[in-house]
Amino acid sequence: MIDIDRLAANLGWLFTELPFAQRFDAAAAAGFTAVEYADPYPFPAAELQRRLTDAGLVQVLINSPQRGTGTACVPEHIAEFRAGLALALGYAVELGASFLHVPAGIRPAHLSRDRAFACYVANIAWAAQQARDTGVRIVLEAQNKQDKPGFLLDDQAHAAAAVAAIGADHVGLLLDVYHARHDEPDVLAALREFLPRTWHVQIADVPGRGEPGTGDIPWPEVFALLEAHRGWIGCEYRPSSPTGLGWLR
Repeated sequence: MIDIDRLAANLGWLFTELPFAQRFDAAAAAGFTAVEYADPYPFPAAELQRRLTDAGLVQVLINSPQRGTGTACVPEHIAEFRAGLALALGYAVELGASFLHVPAGIRPAHLSRDRAFACYVANIAWAAQQARDTGVRIVLEAQNKQDKPGFLLDDQAHAAAAVAAIGADHVGLLLDVYHARHDEPDVLAALREFLPRTWHVQIADVPGRGEPGTGDIPWPEVFALLEAHRGWIGCEYRPSSPTGLGWLR
């Protein structure tokens, strides 16, 4: 079984019975030593950093800001993408985040897949240059076709292809076991193939995106693979209310 010291509480999904500002202390009280969340931007970075420090927590990951269905793969929105990326890097540096997830976004109907992919790769290559001396690493994630129809990176191979096309030593995969279970014929085979290129993992069960043990993912085998991986594991699931960690025991 995975040690809780490797688990990061996703404060966008866990402890939602509390106001966001109170979730840091709740995560620490539950035994977490790290947190992640997609959207820090409603709050000043200094305030979030203070809450991290007061709770004794490490910030693992944030997302770059998203407008609508996303700007990262749309050539008409390059200037907006770059402004958002600069904002995100500033937050990531101030919070001490290890990773910045830059979502690919939904491909507009008028845009070919090849052109959208080329735009995304070029934008991430530019982002990698901006992040080179910050200590922040960029991660790219596939999202499943059922929850996110039209998402540009719609399986693990597409996400891995984007990482390979960029070729920077500080761009890697974010592998979400929930998304992988939807789109891969064999989730364990997918983990064996893509974990060597993965820097951050997120977990939730299928169906329902609940906590591990509420669906059909073979968690003992998954956790055995993740034990060898040794990176952070983000808990991005919809928990039983109130939030608990009974599944871990």
